[in-house]
Amino acid sequence: MKSKPISTSPASAAASPLPPAKRALTRSGASSRRLQAEAVARELQVQLGERSYPLRIAPGLLGDPANFAGLRGRLLRVVTDQNVAPLYLQKVLKAAGISADDALILAAGESQKSWATLETVIDWLLQTRLPRDGVVLALGGGVVGDLAGFAAAIYQRGVDFVQLPTTLLAQVDSSVGGKTGVNHARGKNLIGAFHQPQLVLADTDALKTLPPRELAAGLAEVIKCGMLGDAALFAKLERQLDYLLTLDAATLAEIIERCCYLKARIVAEDERESGPRALLNLGHTFAHAVETFTGYNSWLHGEAVGLGLCMAADLSAKLGWLPQADADRCTALVARAGLPVRPPAGMQPGDFLRLMAQDKKVAGGRLRLVLLRAIGESLVTADFDPAALDATLEQFCASEAA
Repeated sequence: MKSKPISTSPASAAASPLPPAKRALTRSGASSRRLQAEAVARELQVQLGERSYPLRIAPGLLGDPANFAGLRGRLLRVVTDQNVAPLYLQKVLKAAGISADDALILAAGESQKSWATLETVIDWLLQTRLPRDGVVLALGGGVVGDLAGFAAAIYQRGVDFVQLPTTLLAQVDSSVGGKTGVNHARGKNLIGAFHQPQLVLADTDALKTLPPRELAAGLAEVIKCGMLGDAALFAKLERQLDYLLTLDAATLAEIIERCCYLKARIVAEDERESGPRALLNLGHTFAHAVETFTGYNSWLHGEAVGLGLCMAADLSAKLGWLPQADADRCTALVARAGLPVRPPAGMQPGDFLRLMAQDKKVAGGRLRLVLLRAIGESLVTADFDPAALDATLEQFCASEAA
């Protein structure tokens, strides 16, 4: 028997809000107005009681001292990587009023999201004597944000941190919601903690320096948001993907806000992923299997998610839950974004099944997946025909071999 869909956020940001106790965020009227013809600034408040925090979306945030004014008088430490540091570190140091000695520059790449690098960060925080009232600034993409956030969560039993995301993927997804952690050889994100940031500054100017491959990887998370809970967003992406790919400022700001609004609504209802928050993992069980299979060193996270979205849509269609035409729309949009729609060379159905069995969503020995009833309507379920999953895996792996 098919399980009932878990309640998702509304089809668009303009839809009716959650009950007051569970409202995920509010818009600042002043900051939501258009400041310039070519750019829009927005501020959202992620509502999590005493752990609530602002999320600002605008160009030029990283270099504006006003954004760091609330941190004055506290010791700050910046964690970043070799790709981001040449572009934005000096700007952040100057705006925050700190020196280069207050920054740790790590090697770049998903392979750095490890126990070994975490130990390096912790050692550095101890060496530089960051006190318990100090603040860690995570300057970079999802890897830096997850790693620095986890270090902040466990250093001296928890210190504050600020997310300064510089990739589209981090701005629309990983910087919001408080998930932090590192990877393990046995699986993605198996070790970590929930630790909410004090502030998120999504500087859209940072996206101008993204390589095309990184931009595409971020689009996977944007497409995911449309598929799981915002059909109008999905349709907008079908119409305006070309504007996003050219980094149109107004379109970017609107899309980032819309994705963050959707995610924050779900996070406020289920901060620690005991229910609806698992919807945000649409495509991720397949994706994490790909990342683990490839050793975290050849596929970007967003690339794996793009493939996972196609596989989840295909499985939903094979189960008779999603029209085949809509599954085809999902695959077409992922492909238009420049993302892979076939598994890595050599990956077989048995590899998927073995690695998916280690996923965090396995409960009671049963694999739970996020699937679709429609574009914009998703559910978490273990109640699906295993033969349909086998058929999806066989189809995609056979396509790769061909």
